[in-house]
Amino acid sequence: MPVAPGERVEREDRVVRLISAGDGFSGVTWSDLDDASADRVIAAQVERFAEVGGPWEWKHYSWDRPADLADRLRAAMLTPEPPEALLVGEIGDLPHASPPPPGVAVVPVVDERGASAFVSVHDEVFGGDSAWIGQMLLADLARRGGMTAALLAVAEETPVAALRLELAPETDFAVLYSACTLPDFRGCGVFRSLLARCVSLAAERGFRYLQTDALPDSQPILERLGCVELGTTTPFVHG
Repeated sequence: MPVAPGERVEREDRVVRLISAGDGFSGVTWSDLDDASADRVIAAQVERFAEVGGPWEWKHYSWDRPADLADRLRAAMLTPEPPEALLVGEIGDLPHASPPPPGVAVVPVVDERGASAFVSVHDEVFGGDSAWIGQMLLADLARRGGMTAALLAVAEETPVAALRLELAPETDFAVLYSACTLPDFRGCGVFRSLLARCVSLAAERGFRYLQTDALPDSQPILERLGCVELGTTTPFVHG
């Protein structure tokens, strides 16, 4: 995951944390625990994020150790959300072009208006307040960082779908986030057109793989296009 302004990575012997200012994502993104260390390390993360303040999550992967890590996280008062499929596809095997349906255009987010529209679609599909995504997009645009590419599908000037591509430097992986499509525009090729544009952008930047955590709505589409499931990931939320 690219590190945006206001974010910092903290690495310890058995965990990696991402700390974000404001409402951005904060949590444990990687762990390597065993029976002897798990409870102690979990308690240390609870204490560390209490210092930071605000909600946070522990990204639990299906291969994480120890085998009962999920139970230990629950015991530490972290609540699991629905699991997502971890999908990866080779850029060269994925579609690089797919025209949107008639009346729909795919446009990049290039300014504050576009960032606001991106947030609006995301909030309508998922609920909650994702203003931090818009702030992150604007920060990347302001510094010309090029670590994030955000796309909108627009029908008659109304944003109807959004997708975000993060381009982590010095890795082979481009990562999809924030896939969201309004109900009336699902099943007609809108998401596929956004995905193909992201694949093309990743190919232009020299990435080899595309990675995403997919919800049940988008997983079948991604698998039909060439992605494969490597496992599952479950967000365990605290606060």
